[in-house]
Amino acid sequence: MINNDVLRRVRYALELKDPTMLEIFALCDAEVSRDELLKLLKKDNEEDFVPLDNKLLGQFLDGLIIYKRGKQETPSTEPAKKPEPLTNNTILKKLRIALEFKEEDMLSTLKLADFELSKGELSSFFRQKGHKHHRECGDQILRNFLQGLTVRFREQD
Repeated sequence: MINNDVLRRVRYALELKDPTMLEIFALCDAEVSRDELLKLLKKDNEEDFVPLDNKLLGQFLDGLIIYKRGKQETPSTEPAKKPEPLTNNTILKKLRIALEFKEEDMLSTLKLADFELSKGELSSFFRQKGHKHHRECGDQILRNFLQGLTVRFREQD
């Protein structure tokens, strides 16, 4: 899935305005101007479209976690974790953390997009890469999860 599409869908689903988006980027020390943000939010066939790289999307998702849950204080004795490469699995994991979703929340969100998944299939996306039950999250699953988020957060009466 195109990173810009993920950013647009998260923004729409959570009803994030420009100032909030810029604040979320800033929480992870990503300096993004409003003009740059607007270019990142354009579709790939529009003029002035700028592709969103993995690092910047990762910073946005980390900023979203801080924005939604608050900054986590880590003891100074702990070594800094090496950032995970940004995959659909990582995106799903970061969204799960930011929104404080449990397994049932994830499954019900997918169901809102008319996509059925078992608990075992879902948990396989969150396993370590070398684990025998690890499975890569495909674009279709991520797309359906983002669609379910939109239904969940925007279509509430």
